[in-house]
Amino acid sequence: MKWRVRLLPDKTEIPFLRWRKSLFAISATLAIISVALLSSKGLNFGIDFEGGILIEVGTEEPAKIGEMRSALGELGLGEVSLQEFGSDTEVLIRIERQADDAADQAAITAVRAALDSKYVGELSYRRTERVGAKVGAELIQAGAIAMVLAIALMLLYIWFRFELPFAIGAIIALVHDVLLTIGMFALFGLEFNLAIVAAILLIVGYSMNDTVVVYDRVRENLRKYKKMPLVDLLNLSVNDTLSRTVMTSLTTLLALGALLIFGGEVIRDFTIAMIWGVLVGTYSSIFVAGSVLVYINPGKGTNMTKTSFGGAERTAKLDGAVQDEAVQRFAALPDLGEENAEASETEVTEVSPDAELTGSRARRRATSSRERRNKRRRKKRR
Repeated sequence: MKWRVRLLPDKTEIPFLRWRKSLFAISATLAIISVALLSSKGLNFGIDFEGGILIEVGTEEPAKIGEMRSALGELGLGEVSLQEFGSDTEVLIRIERQADDAADQAAITAVRAALDSKYVGELSYRRTERVGAKVGAELIQAGAIAMVLAIALMLLYIWFRFELPFAIGAIIALVHDVLLTIGMFALFGLEFNLAIVAAILLIVGYSMNDTVVVYDRVRENLRKYKKMPLVDLLNLSVNDTLSRTVMTSLTTLLALGALLIFGGEVIRDFTIAMIWGVLVGTYSSIFVAGSVLVYINPGKGTNMTKTSFGGAERTAKLDGAVQDEAVQRFAALPDLGEENAEASETEVTEVSPDAELTGSRARRRATSSRERRNKRRRKKRR
């Protein structure tokens, strides 16, 4: 006996869109709170954006990041971050920007003295740089442009793949995810640096992937159930993709949970951003992206032209005037019985040239009928 673990049944009938108004209100409230936090409290920008000091240190043996972080944390220089740089014998030390140039130079001297006293003759200083506030401002601008450009390109992608209503729904879901992620960082004062910008871009891609899966099923059902009410159709589409969405999110969260526990201090904020983004992205794919279509009302198809998507319509037209005449002539042929089966076949053969001239459908029906008669005759002979 084979056992399979199922978090959800293959077929669910959860009325997601029944709660759309309440969930829209909750999502809008959270988005407004996020914007308010950004305006009032702001983000805790890291050294990448605020500027500071960079010191690259080389060690003879694999560096002990924890010990070095403890030693530098006692200097009272503010935020100090350490991470391996290229290999386990190279460490990049980042120190937040001090009050002025003299304070920056004093901080560099204090860091070198603390490290030299703890690791006598084991360290080599590869480079020492100062990141000014101007560079930090340029990085903030570049990060904002990257996020806006990513969302704009997603808009174009969904627009060309589906329709404009689908693109509008996807962008609303993406902006919702980005706002809630940035609002979470503003609320808890977590460090916002270039790694978090990368995390947000990953969240945009992850959320878009889930949304495209839902929209593919919506488009398929729009073609299949042309008379079904839109709310019921969207509920059906979300339920059809629910198992896949939940399983994808769960496996991603398992990997991120391992990073959060064992990844260390360097990638902690990045991992937190990704976990929050996966949760918010899954929520928006299920409750926001599909529900928005209720108010935008997508069309019954895609952006494809009628000549590409209308294959069924063209076939139906060919099955109309010309082929119906041949089918009617074939249907009007008399059933001569089993004893005159040979004569029947001869008559069918005589009609088949007309069927060949008028279309393939009548020809297939004639062949099928002849095979059925031969089969009945063989059974009776047995």
